[in-house]
Amino acid sequence: MIKKKQPFYKSANLLRVLRKLHRQIAIFLFLFFLIISITGLLLGWKKNSFGIILPPTSKGISTDLRNWLPFDTLQTIAVSALHDSVSKTLSTEIERIDARPSKGIVKFLFIDDYWEVQLDGTTGKVLQINRRNSDILENIHDGTILDVLFNTKNDQYKLSYTTIMGFALLALTGTGFWLWYGPKRLRKQKQNRSN
Repeated sequence: MIKKKQPFYKSANLLRVLRKLHRQIAIFLFLFFLIISITGLLLGWKKNSFGIILPPTSKGISTDLRNWLPFDTLQTIAVSALHDSVSKTLSTEIERIDARPSKGIVKFLFIDDYWEVQLDGTTGKVLQINRRNSDILENIHDGTILDVLFNTKNDQYKLSYTTIMGFALLALTGTGFWLWYGPKRLRKQKQNRSN
């Protein structure tokens, strides 16, 4: 009697190929997965880090926007505070403005070195000046740090990094599942053949 050859996907050969692929991906990208997991863990805890990762949000005196100073006035105060308190050489370019009406404050986040200035929206009083370590961690986590270091304008490193890491994680998930499920399936097939 001629033994029928099993299809490739049902054989132990598939498990060997997937095990090798799984191991090679994991070895090659180990350092990147380590960085992503550590930064992801820290980012998950940023609001509970007692101000180490993310500065706490202060409170202003009024949540009524009609009482707030104009944004250009607040910006002038924020830039002046940054230069007076940190360094006159820092760029005045603002990455974003985070207005928190419910807290009565405005955060000015600057491009250079991840600084933020929190102001009372009503009085313009400087409430805090801090470095946003959470932004540094986010940039490391998603690969933006490479675009910052190499001064690229179109996020080419971030897109490449997230694409490679996303597909690698999908591949590890798929091969990992099959490495768990495949042996069970093979054992079941052997039992069925022996019965």
